Amino acid sequence: MKLFPESAAVQLEFDKIKTLLELHCRTEYARIKARELRIHTKIGFIETELRQTHEFRQLLLHAVYFPGDFPLNLAKDLQLLGISGAVMTGEQLVNIRKLAESMESIFRWFDNERRVANPALLQVIADSYYEKAIKGLINAVVDEQGQVLDSASEELRRIRIALNKKRNDLRRVFERVVSKLNKQGYLADIEESFLNGRRVLAVFAEQKRMIKGILHGESDTRRTAFIEPEETIELNNEVYSLENEESREVYKILRTLTGQLAVYAPLLKTYLQIIGEFDFIRAKARFADEYNGEYPVVVDKAHIHLVSAYHPLLLIYNKRQQKPTIPVSITLDDKNRILVISGPNAGGKTVTMKTVGINQIMVQAGLLVPVHPSSQFGIFRQLMIHIGDTQSIEFELSTYSSHLKHMKHFMETANGKTLFFIDELGSGSDPNLGGAFAEVIMEELAHKHAMGIVTTHYLNLKVMANKTPGIINAAMAFDEKTLSPLYKLIIGKPGSSYTFSIAERIGLDKRLIDRARKMVDENHFSLDKLLNRTEQDLRELEKKEKELNRLLKENERLKKEMEGVMDKERHRQQVEILRQQNKVTEDRISYLKDMDRKMKQLLIEWRKNPDKEKVIKEINALLFKKDEGKVVNKLQKKIESKFDEVGGDIVVGTKVKMKRNHQVGEVIEIRGKRAVVKIGLLPMQVDLKDLVVVKEKSAEPES
Repeated sequence: MKLFPESAAVQLEFDKIKTLLELHCRTEYARIKARELRIHTKIGFIETELRQTHEFRQLLLHAVYFPGDFPLNLAKDLQLLGISGAVMTGEQLVNIRKLAESMESIFRWFDNERRVANPALLQVIADSYYEKAIKGLINAVVDEQGQVLDSASEELRRIRIALNKKRNDLRRVFERVVSKLNKQGYLADIEESFLNGRRVLAVFAEQKRMIKGILHGESDTRRTAFIEPEETIELNNEVYSLENEESREVYKILRTLTGQLAVYAPLLKTYLQIIGEFDFIRAKARFADEYNGEYPVVVDKAHIHLVSAYHPLLLIYNKRQQKPTIPVSITLDDKNRILVISGPNAGGKTVTMKTVGINQIMVQAGLLVPVHPSSQFGIFRQLMIHIGDTQSIEFELSTYSSHLKHMKHFMETANGKTLFFIDELGSGSDPNLGGAFAEVIMEELAHKHAMGIVTTHYLNLKVMANKTPGIINAAMAFDEKTLSPLYKLIIGKPGSSYTFSIAERIGLDKRLIDRARKMVDENHFSLDKLLNRTEQDLRELEKKEKELNRLLKENERLKKEMEGVMDKERHRQQVEILRQQNKVTEDRISYLKDMDRKMKQLLIEWRKNPDKEKVIKEINALLFKKDEGKVVNKLQKKIESKFDEVGGDIVVGTKVKMKRNHQVGEVIEIRGKRAVVKIGLLPMQVDLKDLVVVKEKSAEPES
């Protein structure tokens, strides 16, 4: 993206964004990329950057571990692999192994499920592969501390075995000499030391001539002499020779390994770049957490649709100060290309303009932005800005001259892919003349199909915005009663500067205010007053609209609750109907089972009882219940005339009456909660609760 002037990014505070982003980087690759963060114009690149950051932020939000945490900068170490005959140290080889292990973890992390869920992150490693031979070569030569292994070569193994044997021999001889001289009182307190790589005795200076050997030096105080005893000279020489052999063999092994790894130098550099890319993506995701960054919609045209957008730096600052931040919602498209914002000073006009600018730059730099996810960002090829006093001492330009110089560049270079911001258009000159030039500038920018935001106090620009296609008014809300800005943008209506209201509220002499009013053109004053009153009326309407929406939502909530209650009641009624139907069905099934059982008993009686007529009567009584109610009543009276209900426990042998059909029989068996009652010739099972104990009445004496 082309920026005008060169300080445009600084004026929009993009440099602060890059500084904060760099603080989250761990690798030098990511830090350099943050410092040199570019603003792109290709939608494919922008979409990929945003998607990658969004996917990584989702991992952070769901506490999913990602293995790309390799912090070392190995760029200089990897350069050695491209130099013929170069030798890497054991420590450098350990770091390269860690790099390979980190890449192994990353490739393993992308299993089939994660490849599908994180396609943008997968693109980082799409053109690479994991080479296990790198780790295998290093493991065969050095250990975890970077020391060359004995098994690295047969020659090294032989040297170290011999060296170990000679050191043990030297230790035994030396300890024997120390023990002997210590008894003679020749040795100092420290007894022994190492000088020039050789083991020596620490001898009192006055006793040094008493010991045969080589004098290697004396202490600073000259009280102690360091002597290599005669008995260990030959062993020391042999140890020294073997150590030199060991060093030469180690050097040879490391040089061979460095040469073998040189084949993989391009791949290792790619690994380091991949680690840096993932670190940079992680830094962007963590930075987005500070200002609630979201992934908006990006379209390949000049378009701005911001929903609840915040200035990221202001949001971070206010969160630390525990202050609220007011969002802004703006739409600029083919029909409405230029927004003219008016209102009092310190009301938030410039902040609103910078909010749009910084969010646009961040999106085109691949950073998530503090907006609602439904927001849409177009792509602009150039951004031009004019904010604040641009007076140039170097070129002897006044404020207004510098202003016109910038406007000249705007009008000459603007096109349909230009986004511009002009603060206080036309200021710095005579209001009438400056206002006229401001109208011409806006008309020309609108004619060039440029898109942007202009702030002003000029009434003629507010009037122009109302009647010129493609230009719309907006105002920063202001509380006239408390003289405090509300930092809220109202689209569609111009705003008042509240000049006289502010003067009255701060206590300026009313006489001076009245004199100032008389000096102002009546039409001009009436228009400003009308804007003032209109803005206040709009705020009142907005409050009422919010209250109405709240009541509508409450009404909708109550409606849903009532529908829920009615649904529950209908469900309860249906359940009750089904329950009653089930009860009738259960009674019918019980009746049919009882009839089936009785018929089986009668069939048995038919086969056994020779009195067929009696059985036929019982069958007729069972199947044909004519005037059942009458029969029951007669039967009840008959039973009551013969038996009295006495109650008590029901046991085998007692006479009982069935409560339902008033039949009397004898209990012949008790089965749990049921009794087998023999009524006539027919035994039947009856619930104990449906029976009552009876006693036959005594016969009345004849009169």
